[in-house]
Amino acid sequence: MKLSWKALWRYVLKQNHLPLKLAVSILLVGFSFRLLFSHQSNGFSDVTDTPDIEKTISPEPPVSVDFYEDSDQNSPVSVDSSEDRDQIPQRENCDLFTGDWIPNPGGPVYTNESCHLIESHQNCMKNGRPDTGYLYWRWNPRDCELPQFDSEKFLELMRNKVWALIGDSISRNHVQSLLCLLSKVEPAVEVYHDAEYRSRRWHFFSYNFTISVIWSPFLAKAAIFENNDGVSTSEIELQLDKLDETWTDLYQGLDYVIFSSGKWFIKTAIYYENDTILGCHYCPKRNLTELGFNFAYRKVLKNMFDFIISSNHKGMVFFRTTTPDHFENGEWFSGGTCQRTTPVKEGEFELNELIKILRDVELEEFEKAAVDASRKGVNLKLLDLMQLSLLRPDGHPGPYRHFYPFAKDKNAKVINDCLHWCLPGPIDSWNDLIMEMVLSV
Repeated sequence: MKLSWKALWRYVLKQNHLPLKLAVSILLVGFSFRLLFSHQSNGFSDVTDTPDIEKTISPEPPVSVDFYEDSDQNSPVSVDSSEDRDQIPQRENCDLFTGDWIPNPGGPVYTNESCHLIESHQNCMKNGRPDTGYLYWRWNPRDCELPQFDSEKFLELMRNKVWALIGDSISRNHVQSLLCLLSKVEPAVEVYHDAEYRSRRWHFFSYNFTISVIWSPFLAKAAIFENNDGVSTSEIELQLDKLDETWTDLYQGLDYVIFSSGKWFIKTAIYYENDTILGCHYCPKRNLTELGFNFAYRKVLKNMFDFIISSNHKGMVFFRTTTPDHFENGEWFSGGTCQRTTPVKEGEFELNELIKILRDVELEEFEKAAVDASRKGVNLKLLDLMQLSLLRPDGHPGPYRHFYPFAKDKNAKVINDCLHWCLPGPIDSWNDLIMEMVLSV
């Protein structure tokens, strides 16, 4: 099934980004922008151990994300997220998501030996990754100090509370990071998993604190026909007007929620509304209307935000933006790798147009939802991790998603994972940001 870029771009939205020069000039004249900050049980089994690397039913590889390569990789690296500034939260003139990766001589709080909750494909140290420099950086906002995650303080704050991370395998990756940090104070006890270990729940008994990961890659009801290697036998069937009951049935019992989605929408799919086929994304062999993944993503996000705002839920809700991958010299299916060992500088990587579309949809729908959420007293927050994550191509497992991949053959051909994050690794800094946002309410 050959991908037609002409067909793809028929539904691609035209991008509109503020010029970097404008952002620089604004900084030089010293103006400070006031960001428009948006307001922001349990029953569930395993996300597959493979990365979110998937094949469609076609013999040709699916649409994927490309990044530009650059070789300059030196000390503190920075990002200016001047575009979309109006949607990024701010605390007292401090934009938590605009900052620098700075050296952190202390290194990670945990290791693969001290935390036994790391799944094998993200356990880069155990799998033989030879370099360790990627472990010695931390995220630092430009206008304020960001304290390191305090596990004991967090657990005290979350006494008698319930958290859930709802989304795809990046949510699973994130929950492992959080659990590893918290387990330095008290071991997390798994109290539930579904049959496939895709959704799981842990409890910290001394604090009566529960944290779950809920597998819902589309956030909406979907029939997915993939095996554990991501090989599809049929198109995904996605119900655009029906949210996934896996999480909606539990929602009212959750005190804190982190929603995320995105990349799964790029897959080939048939779209339904009112139990009737509405159209599809990339299905040239079917006589269906090509609607585009941005159409579907926008519909689902709107439905999700409408549900959140009308639910009378009193907890805190985060919407995490989609995060980049960092394949270079190809994609996962064509020999793409991520071999960098330090953060990159601003401008070395550009987002692929498909990811830009996902991001634009997210920010546009969040901005609209934030207005209604504020009016109705719903605590809705944007967790915008795209830009800070873009600067960390060194933080992925790469070939070390496999156990000592080059032990028998130094030239072995192995699939790289340049999407998920090593544990420990850059993803641990996400928890610093979350704790600061919780404390700043």
